[in-house]
Amino acid sequence: MVTTDGSTGSPAWRRAARTDLLAFARRSERPEGGFVWLDDAGEPDPDKNLELWINARMTYVFALAHLSGASDTLRLAEHGVRSLQTLFHDDEHGGWYDEVDVDGHTDDTDKRCYGHAHVLLAAATAVAAGAEGAQALLDEATDLHTHHFWEHESGRCVESLSRDWTQVDPYRGANSNMHTVEAYLVAGDVTGHPVWHERALSICERIIGIHARSHGWRIPEHYDHDWTPVPEYNVESPADPFRPYGATPGHAFEWSRLLVQLAASLDEPRPWILEAAEALFAQAVEDTAEDDTPGLAYTTDWHGEPVVRERFHWVMAEAVLAAEALNTYTDSALYAGLASRWWSEIAEHFVDDATGSWHHELGPSMARSTRTWRGKPDAYHAFNALTLPDLPLSPSAALTIGGDIA
Repeated sequence: MVTTDGSTGSPAWRRAARTDLLAFARRSERPEGGFVWLDDAGEPDPDKNLELWINARMTYVFALAHLSGASDTLRLAEHGVRSLQTLFHDDEHGGWYDEVDVDGHTDDTDKRCYGHAHVLLAAATAVAAGAEGAQALLDEATDLHTHHFWEHESGRCVESLSRDWTQVDPYRGANSNMHTVEAYLVAGDVTGHPVWHERALSICERIIGIHARSHGWRIPEHYDHDWTPVPEYNVESPADPFRPYGATPGHAFEWSRLLVQLAASLDEPRPWILEAAEALFAQAVEDTAEDDTPGLAYTTDWHGEPVVRERFHWVMAEAVLAAEALNTYTDSALYAGLASRWWSEIAEHFVDDATGSWHHELGPSMARSTRTWRGKPDAYHAFNALTLPDLPLSPSAALTIGGDIA
């Protein structure tokens, strides 16, 4: 249970909640290597293999936690770095597999931008934390993004390639590019190379400045090989955890926050960046924030009507992060008020007082649901929500975080 004299959502409240969350996240360590998928009680889910995105995200969380003074987290960050260099690594062709069994074997050998973006994020943050082996991990991650995922002609990243990097999947996705923007901002700050911020801006200009703007600030998530939107993609599978049908308001909030961070990182940010950040935020609020119902719907159709009404913890985390970032950047009472509302809803409905973690999925009635997610495999969104509002918008948290959160 979060115990603090601070009001809900205050820095003191967030600090206490981070401590509880980290205590739960530590349970994911697998002594033989990697981080496991945890169930609701914090026990390993025996039916789940090791997932690249979870391992990279946990490495990132523990690296940031070490930078902020939390005890025994550098060891965990280094455990994650070693796991990425061994269990998940393709020693023949380079890069990382999306999912492996406990022996590091996989039947799915494609290399995907989504997972590789998280490896880049983890590696850059681990370098800032001084984790052993992190620099070599970062060197490989930046090289692979430059030579395989980055598509110069489109100014964005491709989605997936074959194991030997010779075949490119025709599908293009906004989600993987969004996480790439996050990783590129951190990589640029840690390495000092401006190309990463330039590429982050390029992705935002196209996916948000062109596609989201032309779709009424609801972001097309799915595209074909030449970046033509495919609006009916997965219409028969609307609750897919990574490629759902329709618009995903949680991603609109996430893009909004990243745009504000991008603007803060530039000496002369272009006016459209803040305009887009505020427009994305406003449309997502209009589509999902109901006066008498807590939480925010997972997806909507192209008219803003909810399709999947389940409430996910990560959507709440990104909504409150966007509100906090926009409030910091604009000093608007609108954003401060929404942040306060969402912190209260997070505390009342999403924080699991018994474990310190957050419930990952709730139904519209705010009862627990497993329609899309089961268990609690991911501390990354909640940790960011409890950490980033207390830091400058730029440079990245890896360079500015401090204090004791243990």
